[in-house]
Amino acid sequence: MRELAREVADPRSAQVDRDGAFPAHTVAALRRERLLGLMVPERFGGSGADLRTVTDLCASLAGACGSSAMIYAMHQIKLSSLVMHGQTSDWHCALLRDVAAQQLLIASSTTEAGIGGDLRTSLCAVERDGDRFHFRKEASVISYGRQADVILVTARRSPDAAGSDQVLVALRRADYQLEQRGDWDTLGMRGTCSEGFLLTATGSVEQILPKPFHEIAAQSMLATSHLLWGSVWFGIAADAARRAQVAVKAAMRKAPNTGAPPPGGLRLAGAMRKLGELKTALEAGLDRYAAALRDEDALRSLGFAVEMNNLKLTCSTLAVEIANEALLVTGLAGYKNNTPVSVGRHLRDLLSAPLMIGNDRILANTANLLPMSRFDTSLGSP
Repeated sequence: MRELAREVADPRSAQVDRDGAFPAHTVAALRRERLLGLMVPERFGGSGADLRTVTDLCASLAGACGSSAMIYAMHQIKLSSLVMHGQTSDWHCALLRDVAAQQLLIASSTTEAGIGGDLRTSLCAVERDGDRFHFRKEASVISYGRQADVILVTARRSPDAAGSDQVLVALRRADYQLEQRGDWDTLGMRGTCSEGFLLTATGSVEQILPKPFHEIAAQSMLATSHLLWGSVWFGIAADAARRAQVAVKAAMRKAPNTGAPPPGGLRLAGAMRKLGELKTALEAGLDRYAAALRDEDALRSLGFAVEMNNLKLTCSTLAVEIANEALLVTGLAGYKNNTPVSVGRHLRDLLSAPLMIGNDRILANTANLLPMSRFDTSLGSP
């Protein structure tokens, strides 16, 4: 992935950002290297890679192009849901085989106009007619929707179901039509092409995942989203810190050796400390998720949900702070675009981090969970 990031993603990252262009070159390279089906189990033709491997790949790609890395992370988040919850269904097993064989790109449609960004509520509903279904969804955002081969869509189980009684439906390209409803002219993450669409879908009821969406969200999406997003933010922040280091080294070469810290040195030290905190939080989160996968009660627990919520808050906050420190170190050269120490794109991309499932929403959710959750006050291994 490091070679792919350096030779394919990085040279085009400025153009992806400037034009809001989908990084087709990067996705094509990911397909050639068979990295889209990485998490598909070996019995379905994939590599059976674990989440830790994928987070490292996301971080490597993010240092070159944040949009490319976020697309890769979002694809793997949806793939993890298929892997964890689709293996009891013949239809979804066949889809997993196709993902591995054809390196299909998977997108997500969980947000909807009129629900205020709450992915655990749907307005649209699956309407069944025998063994067929149809529905229409005003999707406020579908990242890389036009380029995806598969979209996983949330909807109410039926027209008379509550908004929180949701299912997750896997749609192939032939199963849906997209009518654009909104553009994507944004501050950062411009290459994700996260436009709004009216999605009209028809298909077989076999395409509905067997588990209700609230279980899928709790058992896979919650953790994988925050861990994979966090790895992308870490990779962007790490490259910003690297550029700040380049600026400090250049300043040291110009200035006489007085024994005092070089210009920007103290801020660089602070940025690197925060980068270490971010890395430690991600590694602890990966360990915690791996342990929870071996204990279904832990995976369902409120305490685990609180930990994953806090991980997202930590990663999204620290990454922005690191990039801002890097900008202060690099100064005007970092503020300019297309210089060796430019960090403007890094900062703009990272400013999306507190907005992806808004931090205030997550804090409110955590506040509701805390009175009912148990605190782990131990410092050693359980």
